[in-house]
Amino acid sequence: MREIDMTGSNAPIFRLREVRLYERDVQLRMPFRFGVVTLREAPQCFVRARVEYPDGRTAWGGAAELLAPKWFDKDLSLTNEQNFDQLRVSLNLAAAAYVDDPTPRTAFGHFAAHYEQHIIAGARQGLNALTANFGPAQIDRAVLDALGRIEGCSFYDAVGSNIAGIDPALLPNQLGDLAGFDISGFLARLRPADSIAARHTVGLVDVITGHPGRVGDGLPESLEEVVDTYGHTYFKLKVGGNAAADLDRLIDIASVLDRLDRPYVASLDGNEQYNDLGALEMLWRRMTETPALRRLVASIAFIEQPITRSHALDSDVSALSAIKPVIVDESDDGLDAFVRARARGYQGVSSKCCKGLYKSILNAARCAHWNAGGGRYFMTGEDLTTQAGLAVQQDLALVNLIGLTHVERNGHHYVNGMASLPETEQAAFLAAHPDLYVHSHGAVRVKIESGRLRIGSLAGAGFATGAYPDWEKLTLLKTPQWRPS
Repeated sequence: MREIDMTGSNAPIFRLREVRLYERDVQLRMPFRFGVVTLREAPQCFVRARVEYPDGRTAWGGAAELLAPKWFDKDLSLTNEQNFDQLRVSLNLAAAAYVDDPTPRTAFGHFAAHYEQHIIAGARQGLNALTANFGPAQIDRAVLDALGRIEGCSFYDAVGSNIAGIDPALLPNQLGDLAGFDISGFLARLRPADSIAARHTVGLVDVITGHPGRVGDGLPESLEEVVDTYGHTYFKLKVGGNAAADLDRLIDIASVLDRLDRPYVASLDGNEQYNDLGALEMLWRRMTETPALRRLVASIAFIEQPITRSHALDSDVSALSAIKPVIVDESDDGLDAFVRARARGYQGVSSKCCKGLYKSILNAARCAHWNAGGGRYFMTGEDLTTQAGLAVQQDLALVNLIGLTHVERNGHHYVNGMASLPETEQAAFLAAHPDLYVHSHGAVRVKIESGRLRIGSLAGAGFATGAYPDWEKLTLLKTPQWRPS
């Protein structure tokens, strides 16, 4: 690889010549209830992007992400299929914008050049900003993968040496809070680890105790089985907006977690199910007054987006954050969302590849910048049912690079690994990433031991992958039938 300076000023420029969009159906092995939806199946999108340098060098990169319903847009009048189509529209808009632009730019430059106009274009199609940003988020990952392959460097090096060209100044009026911050120095100090703890999700319809045997595939189903099988010490607990029902369920969960002979850490995820701060404060008060929840309450590290996004930033949550930090997730719909949330007392924000890798990196820089002045701001790693392969690998690499020590992982629990994939594809990922995957129960799947994922193999050239899907066996992305109302 050629020498690159640490300022990003020598970051390579290139054009995005082609984007190809595919999808593949994903069936869940057991239902996953989060927020207002019980997920049983959804498509996974795949992106291939070809970049071309001015000297003619070219390479393909890839990315993948589930088209999750009722998360990007929770309008109950929309069907799941309409939600899928919204995300397909976002992908198509982004692909056309990036490819049609003839200007050679850095990897970050391509993102920055289209950011604002893409949100406007999405709004014309009836997409909220969170949905609109889905398309560019996936293309940016594929572009960075291709860049790493031409340069012969890993994702970690592409960001750490800033050959991605990350520069907040390219986003006028969006990141004024980072003015004067040494972004390249921050990136150069990032140090990825070889493993990360997996935070297990307890969905709203998950069985808590016993051995239900409903699925019949021999994999753990209940929380009790999960703890025994994987050895987790980090947990994410979904709550549903009904304080009495949530309290009873948390007592059941605590009855399992409190058996652990080692400390555990938990987070509460409201998925926007509480309409206002008062209802949430009532739940927390009742939790603290319940003897059976004493250890669980003490183990909670943060509370994730409990208030519906239409009200989330209306109230100041500083008083609650002083007890247990509150973070934003669904309300993180733009590059300025964390700044706005901070002003209302929120202390953290989630990282998800589906929301954009550059947003996560810039928000991590904000945390470092604000904390240098005495703040206590942080990021968390959350999951939107990322699937084994490109999706989970790239998300793991991202949260690992920005310094997170644990991340929610739920795709391996609700989906039977790579069981539905061609055997050659499964074998390729296992061979490329033998630390992350194992062949068991008839398929290649994520390997969790003592509650941890080993991820050293993600440091190869490209964006965290030494293998790709069998592109020829994927279906072209469906033509969306979505029409804005």
